[in-house]
Amino acid sequence: MNVLVRILITAILVLIIARFLPGVTVDSFSTSILVAIVLALLNLIVKPVLVILTLPVTILTLGLFLLIINGLMIVLCTKIVEGFAVHSFFTAFLFSIILSISQSLVFSSSK
Repeated sequence: MNVLVRILITAILVLIIARFLPGVTVDSFSTSILVAIVLALLNLIVKPVLVILTLPVTILTLGLFLLIINGLMIVLCTKIVEGFAVHSFFTAFLFSIILSISQSLVFSSSK
């Protein structure tokens, strides 16, 4: 049940961010739910592999390269989900930062 609530909250956050961030489009609420599910799966499966493969660069940049990996997860999500578009990597980078901060705020206050 907790996972479903987190996915719904993430979907709402995706819609809100897409509304205010130019360069990000989401067709509908069902598309944002699909984006939230795909992002959760990418973060569960693909992101740990990328983190391990890029560990030397991550250590060299004191962890800042993880922000680039988050942006790449958004770009990969746009390739998978129809109806979700991000127009540039910089926009995906900003989207991932805003989404991470807003998720941290929402999920930390719910505990």
